[in-house]
Amino acid sequence: MPDTEASPRSIRLLIADDEHMIRTALVALLSLEPDLEVVASADNGLAAIDLAVDTAPDVCLLDLEMPQADGLEAAEHIIRAVPTRVVLVTRHARPGVLRRALSARISGFVPKSTPAEQIADVIRDVAAGKRYIDSEIAAAALAAERCPLTDRELDAVRLARSTLSVQQIAERLNLAQGTVRNYLSSAMTKLGVDSRHEAAEHAWQQGWI
Repeated sequence: MPDTEASPRSIRLLIADDEHMIRTALVALLSLEPDLEVVASADNGLAAIDLAVDTAPDVCLLDLEMPQADGLEAAEHIIRAVPTRVVLVTRHARPGVLRRALSARISGFVPKSTPAEQIADVIRDVAAGKRYIDSEIAAAALAAERCPLTDRELDAVRLARSTLSVQQIAERLNLAQGTVRNYLSSAMTKLGVDSRHEAAEHAWQQGWI
């Protein structure tokens, strides 16, 4: 009698990384796995969001550091729009990023040095509803400095990392310029730095923004 047992459905995968060689290598190697199907790839965060909405993959493998929208920002948009799971890949895991990632319902966090075979296993685990956090990234997060800034201070500091003026930051946040200056001054005092740009850099290095 013919075998009527259905073969398991492939895990549909989106891969986003702005480094061409890494992205194409991941696409090629993961496509060799019999139960993984790469349905889309992107070289920036905004493209990843659009492709995720178009293709509704089971799992999105996103580089943390990407232009236009980083992996965490892209993941937050994707998770709100598509019933998918996200694994972030990073070369340098800033300590506070893991906390932000977990609060954003990221399912996996792995370093870029992870072999493709292990990434494939992580994808399978995540697709099955499990969570995977690299042990070294987790240890760094546990030892990280706690963020002393309020949400509004973080909003102001995040925009201060760009070349925007205080007036432009105020317009973006729909706040008065004096209020923005107060938030930035408070953040500088808490972090023990002399400028809003130093505050922004410190917050970025810690992974708070």
